Amino acid sequence: MCTVTYVRHGECTILTSNRDEHKNRPAAIYPQAYLIGNKEITFPKDPLGGGSWFAIDGNATVGVLLNGAADRHVAQPFYRKSRGLVLLDIVAAESSVTTWADYDLDEIEPFTIILSLTDNLYQLRWDGLKKEIQELSVNAHYIWSSSTLYAPEVRQERELWFRDFLEQNRLPDPEDMRFFHSNTARDNRENGLVINRGNIIKTFSITQAVRLRNNTEMFHRDLLQEQTCANSFTTV
Repeated sequence: MCTVTYVRHGECTILTSNRDEHKNRPAAIYPQAYLIGNKEITFPKDPLGGGSWFAIDGNATVGVLLNGAADRHVAQPFYRKSRGLVLLDIVAAESSVTTWADYDLDEIEPFTIILSLTDNLYQLRWDGLKKEIQELSVNAHYIWSSSTLYAPEVRQERELWFRDFLEQNRLPDPEDMRFFHSNTARDNRENGLVINRGNIIKTFSITQAVRLRNNTEMFHRDLLQEQTCANSFTTV
């Protein structure tokens, strides 16, 4: 939800996300499959809002949510719908891109969604006033940090950490990416990849999707409970 990376080499695509939350936020329900509309969607569920920050459908579409758009916003006292539910609507749609174009986002808090399809990669953004879609190269590597928690200079520093990591790991595998998300700037409790800001804002979990040919795997590590689970999907 707050730090996301995308890497691809050959036919292997890896999306990894760190979820940073307030200590009073309830822990997520571990990933399982839910029927939403006509699709089976697998995701860790936020019991508070009912949505998620990381979802996969049976066609290996992966959607990952970050709080905020390009710049930090001033939160309003009321929003009519959770951003985590918007993510599920987009992933559950027959055409995620068409649904995004038609989706009513009035009175929804700003967010960014990274949408990975088999042959396409998109950045979807809503800043509270305008909606945008940007198609990205599926063969490039990317890192995103939530604008609500990380200042522009911190996001730039994290970009450098990511580039340095890739210089040393030219063909990172899923375990390499989990190591990056778990151990980068470990002593920096304010802005490292795993944070603990005064025991108030913490990194709750690391979630990852690995797509290789017709197989997709989801890995989820609960950092607070120190428990791990995995799900596997086969697509035709």
